[in-house]
Amino acid sequence: MNQQATVPQKTRAEQETENEANRLREQVDDALAVVVSRSPDEIESLQTAADRIERAARDLADALRELARQRRTPEIL
Repeated sequence: MNQQATVPQKTRAEQETENEANRLREQVDDALAVVVSRSPDEIESLQTAADRIERAARDLADALRELARQRRTPEIL
């Protein structure tokens, strides 16, 4: 039996939350790469990385809140 038949399809809010979590992970990985690189543009790169992480974290928090709201009030079929 294939796995798709046993796992329910993700809702849009679940997909969005997963996407935002992955985006935050990528931003953190990028920031760590900047930390290790010690490039001449490090200060600007670090500030840019901080801004991107902040936005990604805020987007993830919003997605999580939306998912919680949807789970609190399930759609009537």
